[in-house]
Amino acid sequence: MPEASDETRIDIRPLETIAQIHEASDVLRRVWSGDRDTMPPGLMRALAHSGNYVVGLYEGERMVGASVAFFGPPAARSMHSHITGVVPGLQSRGLGRLLKQHQREWAFAREVGHITWTFDPLVARNAHFNLRVLGARITEYLVDHYGPMDDGVNRGDESDRIMVSWALAAPPAPTPADERVVASVAVPRDIETMRRDAPGDAAAWRVRVREQFLGLLAEGLVAGGFDDERGYLFVRP
Repeated sequence: MPEASDETRIDIRPLETIAQIHEASDVLRRVWSGDRDTMPPGLMRALAHSGNYVVGLYEGERMVGASVAFFGPPAARSMHSHITGVVPGLQSRGLGRLLKQHQREWAFAREVGHITWTFDPLVARNAHFNLRVLGARITEYLVDHYGPMDDGVNRGDESDRIMVSWALAAPPAPTPADERVVASVAVPRDIETMRRDAPGDAAAWRVRVREQFLGLLAEGLVAGGFDDERGYLFVRP
């Protein structure tokens, strides 16, 4: 069904044929700079055939993005969004948000209560989108969660991730008021450029953010949101 105005010619479709599956795998490989294992077609086909969320984002008849999510344990009424990507050149047009809203509606229709996913804590634009725009809540800090990753985005770095949970029927989690904030963890404004131009500095940021984040959690504080200037905001539970 159409997911945007006719002028943009954007819509989101379930991937039902093996040709569509291979095209989506190629799209995600482009997003992650060539990694063959980003989302193998065989796995994507199996997830789609067993009733999970496997969709393509189309501009006209050209696929420009894809998203894959799978159901969690039955009692949890949850879905985990494993991967969502939009091809380079179209990543600042709100298409990621369009995919997330479609995913939310799809999950609601199947009585799913919340969606989880992970993101790199050093990528400020993702923290802004996930925490400030969508209003998801941080649930875990995961150290080197995926191990070594051989793609152009993550190669040479440890794969620390933040897990978030998006409660689909609840209002977005607000950014904590200043009087509630007792600590913060800063992140670089553009870690992608830093990884390319100053990899030693990027690695130092990884260790610094990990140690500060885990240290504050160990003190009993809660990561309550994100601020574009201060970084992650911690509050008392």
